[in-house]
Amino acid sequence: MEETYLLNVEGVKKKILHGGRGELPKLQDGSKFTFHFQTLKDDFERTVIDDSREAGMPMEIIVGKMFKLEIWETLLSSMRIGEVAEFWCDTIHTGMYALVSRGMRRIAEGRDPLEGQKHRCGMGNMFDYHSTGYDDLDELQRTPQPLIFIMELFRVEDPSAYKRDTWAMSKEEKLAAVPVLHSEGNRLVLRREFAQAAAKYQEAVICLRNLQAKEKPWEDGWLKLESLVTPLVLNYCQCQLELGEYYEVLEHTTELLQKHNDNAKAYFKRAKAHAAVWNEREAREDFQRVAHLDPSMAAAVKKELKQLGERMRKKHVEDRKRYQGLFQSSQGQ
Repeated sequence: MEETYLLNVEGVKKKILHGGRGELPKLQDGSKFTFHFQTLKDDFERTVIDDSREAGMPMEIIVGKMFKLEIWETLLSSMRIGEVAEFWCDTIHTGMYALVSRGMRRIAEGRDPLEGQKHRCGMGNMFDYHSTGYDDLDELQRTPQPLIFIMELFRVEDPSAYKRDTWAMSKEEKLAAVPVLHSEGNRLVLRREFAQAAAKYQEAVICLRNLQAKEKPWEDGWLKLESLVTPLVLNYCQCQLELGEYYEVLEHTTELLQKHNDNAKAYFKRAKAHAAVWNEREAREDFQRVAHLDPSMAAAVKKELKQLGERMRKKHVEDRKRYQGLFQSSQGQ
């Protein structure tokens, strides 16, 4: 098994260290590789640069999703399940390795892999590439060189065999996932599993927001997606009200109302959040907007205003007693 195999790719050599089992996996867009890897320099000491086992997590790559180090998809495609192989790759294939490694290291450290690149213009991001934050990776950037990758392939999964992360879905898959997630969220609400329901609604919103980012704001495509986002955000906010996450409700309803200032349900949920955190004036204003925008909700608004008044009176009585106690205590000292 020590014979060196040349793949049909320029600048790549393969050596099988441990044979795999079965045939080469049949791949399609969306198939997922799970594997461990070591990256070594092609020097006398075979200096180890990265080792996924030391990082404590295997690596995953999804076929057809433009992984920055494209050669890895080619290497893994040549392997059988359970195979361990060593690949020598010339400089033409390794130029992006420092940036890929930086992202993987930051994830393993629990940090944001895009830290330092957010909210920056393209010219600003170019300057980030002068330093990765790791001395050995900076050296690789300054002096590109051949690298050795030792890979052990654990499994290859078809797209239907695992739960796809939102970013890995196609446009059609995201659109198909939204009603399913919406329905799952509704089912969880009926079981009063509000945290789990909120997660379903949030995932559906993320799918739609990703699609919206490719549309021109306020044009037909964007508006159609926005009409799907709004009820999901409202359902999410209702779950957060049930969970006592009032400030999160204030944030999301306010953002929604900046786009749709005639949405009575958004005002109603925001009013309830304001009332819960003792913002009496803001709560009353929002409840009044609800009654104006949707007269059919007038009875519900009347009930909420009555409860708000009772709560505020009780709070004022308790506050007076507390202040009197503090005043008498300070006089007795």
